[in-house]
Amino acid sequence: YGVKPPHLGEWIINLGESAEYMFDHNIFQENLVGVDYCEKMVKETNPGVLELAERTEAPHAAEHGYRTIADIMRSLNPLEGEFYREALQVSRYTREMFCLMEGRHVHPSTLYPGGVGTIASVQLFTDYLSRLMRYVEFMKRVVPLHDDLFDFFYEALPGYEEVGRRRVLLGCWGALNDPEYCDFTYANMTDWGRRMFVTPGVIVDGKLVTNDLTKINLGIRILLGSSYYEDWEGQEQFVTHDPLGNPVDPRHPWNQHTIPAPQKRNFDDKYSWVMSPRWFDGKEHLALDTGGGPIARLWSTALSGLVDTGYVKATGHSVVINLPRTMTKPETTFEWQIPRWSNALERNRARTYFQAYTAAVALHFAEKALEEVRAGRTQTWEKFEVPEESIGVGFTEAVRGVLSHHMVIRDGKIA
Repeated sequence: YGVKPPHLGEWIINLGESAEYMFDHNIFQENLVGVDYCEKMVKETNPGVLELAERTEAPHAAEHGYRTIADIMRSLNPLEGEFYREALQVSRYTREMFCLMEGRHVHPSTLYPGGVGTIASVQLFTDYLSRLMRYVEFMKRVVPLHDDLFDFFYEALPGYEEVGRRRVLLGCWGALNDPEYCDFTYANMTDWGRRMFVTPGVIVDGKLVTNDLTKINLGIRILLGSSYYEDWEGQEQFVTHDPLGNPVDPRHPWNQHTIPAPQKRNFDDKYSWVMSPRWFDGKEHLALDTGGGPIARLWSTALSGLVDTGYVKATGHSVVINLPRTMTKPETTFEWQIPRWSNALERNRARTYFQAYTAAVALHFAEKALEEVRAGRTQTWEKFEVPEESIGVGFTEAVRGVLSHHMVIRDGKIA
C-alpha cells in the first residue's frame, strides 16, 4: 500500500541481512555442526574412522592448511580446536557488520517500515567492507575444508548418504530484493520476486514447480494438524480474492483465526501449540522442507538460472561464486552443484557454500550502496500512509528457512 524504501535503504537492508546469514551460518557450521565431526566425537563414536582420517591426506590442504582429515577434525574440537576458536572471532565481526547496517543484533533498532534509520556515509560502508573482505578470505579456507571433511565421510562410512536423507521437497520464499525492480506491489510480485538475489521456488522431486511468488502465496495452507486450536471453519473469511482476482482458500494465512483450546497432551491426537503449514500443489498438501535454509535457497536459485551479478551466477544446474583477491589469497571461484541427495551432509555442505554466496552478493550490495551515496542520494527512509482497508504479504528467508508474513488491515488497524 505504497511503502517503498529508497534504493539506498534497500541496499542497507540487504547488507544487514547478508551479515546475519554470514554470522549465523558461521556459528552453526563451526561451533555446532563441526562438533559432530570433531576428533573427540569421532574418537568416541567411530574410532576406526578416526584412524582412517589420520592416514588420509586432505585434498585441499594447500587452501586450508590442514594436512590430514584428522587435523581438520582436531581443529573443530570444542573450545580447544584452532578452527573452532577462529570461528568465534568471525562471529564477533559479522555481528559488528550487522550492527553497522541495522543498529543492534539480534533485534534491529534502525529497521523500520519504509526503510532504515541508518545514517549512510562512505565511512559506514568502508567499515562494513573491511570486515567483509576478512570474511571473503576466511571463505577461501572454509569451503575447501568442509568439502574435504564431508567427502571423507562418504568414503569412510559407506551408506552415510542415507543419514538424514529425505525426499527432495524444498521450499524457498526468496530473499534480498533488487530495488531497481522491486516496487513492493502485489500486482508486480511475480516479476520482482524473480529479480531477488535468492530466487524463490518450490521444488518437488528435484524439479522446479514454480518460482512465482503469487502462486507460492496462493498455495500456502494452515492446517490444524496436532495443535491445541479450534478450527476456524464457519468463521468470517477475511479475504476471498487476492488483489489480482485469484480466489483465496479459507485455510490460507490471510483467513486464519487463532482460537486456542488448551488440553492435556495426547500423542495420538493433540500435542503441540504449533499448527501445520503446508503448500497445496493442486492435488496434495506438501510438507515442504527447507533443509535449514541454504540447501533450498541454492537449489531454487540454481534451477531458475536467473541470478547473475558477476560475483554470483545461477546456471540452471549449479551456482557459481566468484570471490575477488584478498589480502593473502588470489581470486577464487567455487561452484555449488545440485547434489544427488537431500541428506545431512548435503544440507551442511550447502550451508558452507551459501556463506560464500552471501559474502559475494554483499560485495555487490556494498558497491550499489556506495554508488547511491556518491551520487548524493542519501535518503534511507520514505514516509507512507497506513490505509483504512488493505491486505499485504511479505516473503523472505530467515537464516534457517522460509519466512512469510500475512496481514489484513481494517479501520487502519491489523484485523
